[in-house]
Amino acid sequence: MNTGHPASWYAATANAFPALSALATDTRTDVCVIGAGYTGLGATLELATRGVRVTVLEAAQVGSGGSGRNGGQVHTGQRNDQAWLEKTVGRDDALGLWRMSQDARAHLLALIATHQIACDFTPGMIHARHRKGGEAQDAAHIAFLRKRYGYDQLAMIDAPDLAAELGTEVYHGGFIDHGGGHLHPLNLALGLARAAMSAGAVIHEQTRATAWRREGGAIVVETPTGRVTCDQLILTGDGYLDGLAGGAAMARVMPINNFILATEPLGARADTIIRSNAAVADSRFVVSYFRKSPDGRLIFGGGENYSPGFPSDLKAFVRRHMLKVYPDLADVKVDYAWGGTLGITVHRAPYVRQLAPGVRVAAGYSGQGVMLAPWFGKLLADAALGDPSGVDLLAKLPTPPFPGGRLLRWPLTVAGLSWYALRDRI
Repeated sequence: MNTGHPASWYAATANAFPALSALATDTRTDVCVIGAGYTGLGATLELATRGVRVTVLEAAQVGSGGSGRNGGQVHTGQRNDQAWLEKTVGRDDALGLWRMSQDARAHLLALIATHQIACDFTPGMIHARHRKGGEAQDAAHIAFLRKRYGYDQLAMIDAPDLAAELGTEVYHGGFIDHGGGHLHPLNLALGLARAAMSAGAVIHEQTRATAWRREGGAIVVETPTGRVTCDQLILTGDGYLDGLAGGAAMARVMPINNFILATEPLGARADTIIRSNAAVADSRFVVSYFRKSPDGRLIFGGGENYSPGFPSDLKAFVRRHMLKVYPDLADVKVDYAWGGTLGITVHRAPYVRQLAPGVRVAAGYSGQGVMLAPWFGKLLADAALGDPSGVDLLAKLPTPPFPGGRLLRWPLTVAGLSWYALRDRI
């Protein structure tokens, strides 16, 4: 359960933001949004800007879920690559999904610029191979995107150049995406919330939605301190949905936990690590991802678990993964370590659907929500106002139930994920 901001480097360096009051009475609004993360805030900002009365219910604090805990990496494209999408949904819809991802990137940068969100956006995203081989596959991927989609922001990096760039020799080459990047994820969320409130939206923190139902021609959302009556309902929250989206969503979106640390400032040593200041993600199934902070720390994400709780010693848990990449940092102090919950789907495709008339959900970003989620929020807002085309396209992505049904999906999925994680170590 999310109870608020963890003791993370993000929380320690967050921009000033006021505490927002809990819902204290019954209220009426046009659209109710559940969850003040990227998706919910993206929807809220779009709706409020267009003059719609919108009320947000956040169980803890703005950005205190996955939106304020993640690695801050901005990846280009959808979560699945375009070759897979072409085989799965066809060339035309794959092209539509690619254009959507490019719109999402442009939208994110425009939000940051328009609302002057101080979130340290920095361009550059390096994909590093953790095993030998794969050069031909990377080259084919780069050529495919250039030829089929006109995307010319990718470039190969050989092993010696990558070692010089990263300050470690554990990788075997890779490629850089100049269209990707990284940012301060919590400050992005807080900036979106501030912009939404300036446009007239109402956000209630410490207000957990417990259920919703139809009552006459309206939708009623229940909380412990009051009811919200609305015409449209948008369910966000990714790994923190807590069953509000119903059995169909629960069968298709499963929460897992991922963990991050921030070292002490590295001083001059920071100049030898990720010299271009790009973000890095490797090719492991359980991805190691890392970048530098503006004050010269290494922010490193590695390791995950599939149980409700976090490891008892998070610093040691993540540090073990960091030292596999940077063994020379064994003497460096870890100042912060924290975890977060994200939603995954079987094929890692996001689950975006209309669940019932006037009720829509987005979840299951599977680790790629920083760029996509604010835009998906806008698409949910568009649908609430009569243009469902974006949501309809996303609904074509396959998100089958996890195998095993309600009783066996967890142990079967954990067994499968653990097997893939074991392959990383072989």
